[in-house]
Parts: sequence; C-alpha cells; structure tokens
Amino acid sequence: MRRHRNVKIVATLGPASNDYEMIRALFVAGADVFRLNMSHGTHDDIRARHAIIRKVEQDLGRPIGILADLQGPKLRVGAFAASAHDLEDGDQFRLDLDPTPGDSTRVQLPHPEIFAALETGNTLLVNDGKIRLRVDACGADFADCTVLVGGTISDRKGVNVPDVVLPLKALSPKDRKDLEFACEMGVDWLALSFVQRPEDVIEARALANGRAAILSKIEKPAAVKAYDAILAVSDGIMVARGDLGVELPVHSVPPIQKRLVRGARAAAKPVIVATQMLESMIENPMPTRAEVSDVATAIYEGADAVMLSAESAAGKFPVEAVTTMNNVAMSVESDPTYRAIVDASRSAKRVTVADGIVAAAREIAESTDIKAITCFSQTGNTVALVARERPHVPIIALTPLVETARKLALTWGVHCVIVPEQERFKGAVIYAIRAARVDGFAEESDHIVVTAGVPFNVQGTTNILRVAPCNEKLISRVDPG
Repeated sequence: MRRHRNVKIVATLGPASNDYEMIRALFVAGADVFRLNMSHGTHDDIRARHAIIRKVEQDLGRPIGILADLQGPKLRVGAFAASAHDLEDGDQFRLDLDPTPGDSTRVQLPHPEIFAALETGNTLLVNDGKIRLRVDACGADFADCTVLVGGTISDRKGVNVPDVVLPLKALSPKDRKDLEFACEMGVDWLALSFVQRPEDVIEARALANGRAAILSKIEKPAAVKAYDAILAVSDGIMVARGDLGVELPVHSVPPIQKRLVRGARAAAKPVIVATQMLESMIENPMPTRAEVSDVATAIYEGADAVMLSAESAAGKFPVEAVTTMNNVAMSVESDPTYRAIVDASRSAKRVTVADGIVAAAREIAESTDIKAITCFSQTGNTVALVARERPHVPIIALTPLVETARKLALTWGVHCVIVPEQERFKGAVIYAIRAARVDGFAEESDHIVVTAGVPFNVQGTTNILRVAPCNEKLISRVDPG
C-alpha cells in the first residue's frame, strides 16, 4: 500500500473510532499516524486502541505511527453556588484562593502560581477567551479585575494567561504518569502540551529516555517567542492553533503558522498543522469551502502533516473526514503552483556531508528520469534531510528498525520499508531496487537514486550516492527473505 501524496494525515481516535473495523478503515482511507489523546479515556481504553492499531499494522503490512498527546496542566476556575453567572462589560470581578463557591462578584482560582506571576495590567481569558478580564490589582492570593468582554461564567471553565510565562512545568503529575505509561506501551511520538520554554522539552526528553520522540505543541505566546530554542531541542512541532487563537489575536495566527512551518522544515523536523481543520465534518458529511482552503493552505506551506481532532475522534463522519483530507492533498500536490511554492521556500543551508549528499540526490532526481530516492537509515535522520529538500520524486526509507519506520510515518513524502540489516552497499542497492519495484515506484527499465552510509549501521555516516538501474538481474542476486 502506497500513498499518492506527500503530506501525511494524523487522525485522533476516540468514541467514534474505537474498534478494529473503523481504525482499519481510517488507515485505508489515508490516515498515516493515529493520535491517542491522553486527556480522555482511561489507560485501559488507550491500551486497547494501541493494540488495535498494531493489529491493523500487522494485517496490512505497513508501519503506522502512534502519537500520544499529553494533557498538560489545566488551569480552571472553581465552582459557583449557582450554576452560572453573566458578567457584563465594566463589572468588577475577583479571582482568589478561597474555596467558597463563587457568585457574580468572585470565584476561586486554585492556582497560586498564576497569582505569583500576575502584574497589574495583565489580561486573563476565561472560557476559551469568550470572557476577557484586566488585572487592576493583585497579590499572592487574589486578583481584582475589570471585565473587558463579558459573557457567561460557570463551574470549572478554563483560564488562559497570555501575557506572562507562568512558573508551571509542562508536565503535571498526571502527565508524568501518562508519559511513562505511553512509553512502556510503545508509542512513537509524545506530544508535549503547555510548552513555554526549552527546559520543558528537555525535561520530557529525559523522562522518555529515547523510548519516544518528543513533539512540542506551540500553543502559547511564550512558546512562539522562544520558538527557535524550543525547536532546537524538539524532534518535531505541532502548530496548535486552537490555544494560539485564544491567547493571541486571531489574525496573528496565520503568519505565525507560516513561520513555524518554515522553521521546522529548515531544521529537518516534522511539523503538524492542527485544530479545527475540518470542524464542520463533526456533524456534516461535507466540509465548508473555507475549511478545504485551510487544509490546502497548510499543504501549500509545506507542512509535513495535517491533523484531525474531534472530526475523527467523536464526529459522525470520521472516514469521510480522512478521505476529504486525502483528496485535498492530492489535488493541491498536483497543482504546478504547489511545486513552485515548495521549491521557492527550500533552505539552502548545508553544512555536513549528509546535507550535500541529499541535495545532490534531489538535483540528480530532478534533472534526469529518476523514479525515487531511496535512503538506508538506522535513525531516520538522513531521511529527514531528504524530506527537507521536498524532492519531486517519492522518498523510500529502508530501515531494519520498525521503530524508525513508525516514527517516519509522520515525515513528508516518506514511504517506509523494513529490510534486514546490511553489511555491504551492494546488498543495500539490491534491497532498494526491490522495494521500488515491489511497491510500484519503478519498473525494470527505470532508475533510482540510492543513498547510504559506510560503514553500515553507524549513525551519521551518510556518504554514498549511486544511480541504480532497476533491472531483474540485480534483483535476483539476493534472497527476498
């Protein structure tokens, strides 16, 4: 099974996509990576979904990536004596540590860390930004506010603090338990919420200890400001536009998205564009034209992946949502404008031998009749460099490690094949030819580019490039094994 597109699709699993038949149908429709949302469901629920994904992977013979999305700290107000209260513009309202049920003038905010960081003039957002408060006075246990934008406030609504870096770690006690559970279970990626600083990522990486790659969700203004430092210590990025659109002016999100995508591509790290991409398909079998345009924009920008959240987790039409994304991707990628945009945004920064090898591979493939670029890789790092080049031909990644193949399911344009470990370059070439032929990328009369490193099975040794003919004589030299 091969995809006829380069951008990858991430589908979130949930109540609407909870059994073998549906998860298999989502993969066949186009999902490359499945997201397990650690905010919902018990560990038993998540373990069952993980087992189903691996069964689908085994039955269909294709590596599938699994992304566990950690919840992060949740900042919420306390409870009210009545069910809800309406706040009007100009009202005075207090947030404090008093656990007494709230009323129309005050409510508990059980987070002393917020009060410790607040200053006069800061903004507080409640209920996904629907209510906006200005801090007029504050102390260690209170904040007196003026209501700038009113609305209905009720029990345990979320609170955002866009103006300050909060003295909170990205990993709550629940997240630490979830991280260990996910790593022991065997996920490929960990998505880290509430990232504000590179130290948040470093802490998660230490806890994962190489068992999963770390993907940082950029969803707070502080993370946007510290993006370069966060990117440097992350394995991948998610542009989490939902919270970004709450904590920042909504019109600022598109240019931020573009900058984040370009930065991740330049660093050869996969980037997902997420949140509300096909939101109307939760209830409807067809998306709006604006949603289709939104998905297309992310693909034109060069994102590695686009993501479905509630559309596939709880919506009425999960398979149709994946199919729509797949169709949009194929349409965009067949547009000559897409190729012109992607080529124009290619980074020219090349400082290593591997950089030069993969750039040469792309240039050879594009200037001659080459059908695919194949890469042997233990870690996937060379494959990521090839993907950064965004070549015109498919990328075939060959690796003896199923963990590497699963991780690369998130990377633009990559088709992964698991092969035996190789000791000699000649054997690697033959397996590359076989993969290209068997999976329909090339015919006997075609040629492919093969990149690898000698000595084999040593990280960071990519130093060979060969143009190989896909003839039957070469394929027959090795037992298909």
